[in-house]
Amino acid sequence: MQPYFEAKGWGRQTLGDRTIPSLVTQIADGENGGVMMNEFPRDFPRIWQEIRQQGDGRSGVVGLNGTEYLEMITAAGVSPEDYPTCQAVQQHQIWQRVNPEEATSAAVEQAIQDLKQTDHRFHMDGASWTNNLSWVAGYENVLEPMNQLSAAFHQKYDPLVQSDPNVTQRPDYQEALLYNLLLQTSCFRYWGQGAWTEYAREIYRRGAALLT
Repeated sequence: MQPYFEAKGWGRQTLGDRTIPSLVTQIADGENGGVMMNEFPRDFPRIWQEIRQQGDGRSGVVGLNGTEYLEMITAAGVSPEDYPTCQAVQQHQIWQRVNPEEATSAAVEQAIQDLKQTDHRFHMDGASWTNNLSWVAGYENVLEPMNQLSAAFHQKYDPLVQSDPNVTQRPDYQEALLYNLLLQTSCFRYWGQGAWTEYAREIYRRGAALLT
């Protein structure tokens, strides 16, 4: 819903030697801001009706996903070399210490450790929509099992799926995938220690039991 209203104020932009429509997307599911609970039921049908009435979905603001957008601008003559460069906040500090053309895992890891020692603002934990909460600090009891379950899932099933894609239809694969995906919701982080982190630990327990 929010991207629709923002997109109404955007025009075309230039990439390379082509002029293309702009794409506006939601940065996350919006659950923590009440979007899914409050705005979605009320506004979703209304907005799509408005899109259909104003341009029949063919002009003005239209709905599409990221893959469709990339396919459309590629067909219009835009190449990946024309895309604007972007990187994570503060990541440039790593490349000030490590030559990207000669980077190794050890050199990057050393640069990260050096930066953490000299700049208290630097971290590699990932961004947060609140801008003042860490995804990691204080939640190792959830994040470590999350990483372990994901690793165990891929270690077991990736070779099997590569040999036989029909493995994804098996009940054991689908149940293990469900536990793996459920455990990665941000709710276990944002609702704090207590009942929610216990839910996470139980999901991990069930998933790990299934994988072993």
